[in-house]
Amino acid sequence: MVAPLPRIQKNDSGSARVTVLMCTYNGERFLSQQLDSIARQSYPNWNLVVSDDGSTDATLEILRNYSESWGDGKLIVRQGPKRGFAANFMSVTCDAAAESDYFAWADQDDIWQDNKLEAALQWLQNLPSDIPALYCARTELISDNGTVTGYSPLFRRPASFANALVQSIAGGNTMVFNRAACEFFQQTGSQLDIVSHDWWAYLLVSGVGGQVFYDESPTIHYRQHEANLIGSNSGMRARLMRLRMMFSGRFRGWSQQNIVALDSIHSCLTEENRLKLELFKKARSSHGLARFILLRRSGIYRQTRWGNLGLILAAVFNRI
Repeated sequence: MVAPLPRIQKNDSGSARVTVLMCTYNGERFLSQQLDSIARQSYPNWNLVVSDDGSTDATLEILRNYSESWGDGKLIVRQGPKRGFAANFMSVTCDAAAESDYFAWADQDDIWQDNKLEAALQWLQNLPSDIPALYCARTELISDNGTVTGYSPLFRRPASFANALVQSIAGGNTMVFNRAACEFFQQTGSQLDIVSHDWWAYLLVSGVGGQVFYDESPTIHYRQHEANLIGSNSGMRARLMRLRMMFSGRFRGWSQQNIVALDSIHSCLTEENRLKLELFKKARSSHGLARFILLRRSGIYRQTRWGNLGLILAAVFNRI
């Protein structure tokens, strides 16, 4: 169990600048609730940059109204690249302003708890600024109408590169990271072909030897609805969906996509993590017992017993 984090002292409040990076696309239905929750943050020194990917509903009008109401450049809207959600998040991250100390990703349809930014900074501000650091958290699930329906899975094993190679443990909507991490995102560039921005964040920060913290206490209400691009991975239905994706070859395709992205920053990885990556790559191309020996040597693991059983099954059928 992770020990409770200390509260930010009052004289530190507002000293560090947090830029919230939100991506929108036809989000008129829930956008105002999300914007209102950001405005209620107990940590006051934030600004919001929204990258809209070509909305045709009232999203842009809503954003203009909030921008005028908040004033002082608190909300800025820019045009997204129109290449999907991951590319939109990487684009706005790679263009993030240099004067900010921390950055938080935000989806258009969630509701943040009032202490979301404060909780992240309680951990981030205790680390040296030159070490890439990524905060992420569990989520509380809500329905279309805001009714609480449950929680995302609770993970207790360490966050590490060996885990990141085969699993993304948290949604980007919970993630807050420091400038050192942002500079690595900018170094890899917005054109990199990645599976998702949150998985890439976990791989990148852990891979280069940065710090990753998974908060067991939820900091957002994660809305589950049919328009979600990616929903919660909890429950038996989600497990069955993951098995289906595994046998269809989708998981193996994701692994290959991640490997190509990691190869592009191979020199930035720690020596230990370069070895883990090479062993993982060799295991994927090996057969029989050799595959399992190499996987074991790589140290890869998923967070749960069921997840690791699925990993073994994927290795048996060459779907890893």
